[in-house]
Amino acid sequence: MELQLQGKVAVVTGAGRGIGLAVTEALAREGVRVVAGSRSVTPEAEALREAHEVTPVAVDLATPGGPAELVRQAAERYGAVDILVNNVGSGKSRDSFLDVDDAEWGRVFEISFFSAVRTTRAALPHMVAAGGGAIVNVTSVNARLPYPMVVDYSAAKAALANLTKSLSEEFAPRGVRVNAVAPGPVRTPFWTAPGAFADQTAAAAGTTAQQALDEVVPRSMGISTGRVTEPEEVAALIAFLVSPVAGNVTGAEFTIDGGQIKTT
Repeated sequence: MELQLQGKVAVVTGAGRGIGLAVTEALAREGVRVVAGSRSVTPEAEALREAHEVTPVAVDLATPGGPAELVRQAAERYGAVDILVNNVGSGKSRDSFLDVDDAEWGRVFEISFFSAVRTTRAALPHMVAAGGGAIVNVTSVNARLPYPMVVDYSAAKAALANLTKSLSEEFAPRGVRVNAVAPGPVRTPFWTAPGAFADQTAAAAGTTAQQALDEVVPRSMGISTGRVTEPEEVAALIAFLVSPVAGNVTGAEFTIDGGQIKTT
């Protein structure tokens, strides 16, 4: 399918690895000029710079000025911002809600919610002035699931899902579409990094991190397909949603979780 994205300009946050890196590559392969923001420029992002028109930018998106700076660099370099993918997020497992103090609530909301607020606020004037654009917010199935171990992350993603709906209602008449993609477990460093969720699951189950992600997680979380999602699968969905092919899709949240959520 031809996505009609050639020559568009995209800003992607959390683009150094995982879903953000996969989105950057997917868009670049479609001919999109991508400004890829992350805390540091990773070797994987550098490799994309060499192969495609990708501009990695080192930026702290958890600071008040970081998101606007990322958008400013994209607009100054290319004269437009057609696409925004708010992907950056952060969360870690705890034993209880009572373990999360105010500082940690603030940290998680700054990176998982307010970064999207600020990046969107900076990008929207460019889109409105150009007569249209597309935004995808990467939320999570955790926004609708009762997992106390990531209560702050889940709440931040629920807020982002609600923001998606509000933005879509206000800006659709001005040509800007806003949608959300809600992944379940995805094979990214969020799970696979040392000490992350795969290691924690493995320790509890008495197995390896690889087996935990391949077998224990799909079984314990009720994933109907029997496997976790790959980042490239999330990226393919996002690339479709920001394309003109999905030109009348807005205000929607698309779950990609292998059937984990059973309710309609």
